[in-house]
Amino acid sequence: METADHIVIIFVIILLIGIFIVTNPPKQFSEIKETSANKAPELQGIKGYINTDGKEIKLADYVGKKVILIDFWTYTCINCIRTFPYLKQWDDKYRDEGLQIIGVHTPEFDFEKVYDNVKNAVAEHGLKYPVVLDNAYATWRAYDNHYWPAKYLIDKNGKIVYSHFGEGNYDETERKIQELLADLKNTTVQESIVKPTGVEVVSGSIGTPELYFGYNFRRADLGNQPKYMLANGIFDFVIPVDISPNKPYLEGTWAHNADDFELVSNTGRILLRYKAKNVNIVAGNNDSSTIIVSVDGEKHKEIMVGEFDLYRVVEGNDYESHLLELNITGKGFKINTFTFG
Repeated sequence: METADHIVIIFVIILLIGIFIVTNPPKQFSEIKETSANKAPELQGIKGYINTDGKEIKLADYVGKKVILIDFWTYTCINCIRTFPYLKQWDDKYRDEGLQIIGVHTPEFDFEKVYDNVKNAVAEHGLKYPVVLDNAYATWRAYDNHYWPAKYLIDKNGKIVYSHFGEGNYDETERKIQELLADLKNTTVQESIVKPTGVEVVSGSIGTPELYFGYNFRRADLGNQPKYMLANGIFDFVIPVDISPNKPYLEGTWAHNADDFELVSNTGRILLRYKAKNVNIVAGNNDSSTIIVSVDGEKHKEIMVGEFDLYRVVEGNDYESHLLELNITGKGFKINTFTFG
């Protein structure tokens, strides 16, 4: 009987771990991996090309001639954006040495499938290397990828020899680039390491996780969530006197959509107790909305929200706990996520 009890306990523990993994899928973290030499899948299902002079490109165009760095990203991902200074400096430093970076833009939200939106983001961030639109996740699935950002290094033989998921480990990645370029050219390459400034984030000091609003994505309940939160329903929210940290609270009338919450009333409010240095939202409006941002009861800034994009709502000085208040005017405002830095 004791053995049977132990088996039941072990089974329950394994089941709970499995439930946790399924309901809390990882999206962005930092992991470095030396891979076995598997042939790199070709780019697949591409819906658009940027920085290619209007031409379609394939990995086969570069195998044997270049070391290829595949970077999976999406333009509202703050973790992806924080890697751009390194990618841009690697592109400048090693392009003539034989490095070919290809950005594979795999969208998280529907509006990120729009070619002009991606093209504008590429221009805004000053990316000069080719970017391809993987709107249907065909290339993402071919690489069995699960993360934004994710980087894969492909050697002169067309083999994936290294991958890295998330931010960080830039020195290790660059050393691998140098090693592969030396093998490609059969000579030494520059051994210095790039050091962009102002891009590092002390992730362990951020006390609030990413918060997603749409019913397809939501990873945390609202602080004032109704008992029955129906998909595509419309709800009237009132913010209580006491609020808990790391949970957003809504005020006004909002629609519960697949990718977002949408303001149905003319005005609305969002409260959030957070711990971080900087706060961003992914949001937009097919028309426009005005947001008055307050931190700990004092006005911090005012922003206009139109195009669906990443908006910086708080720029702080240190990783501290604060009360954020967004006072929104303009129905049709949609919020997808809070992210922190």
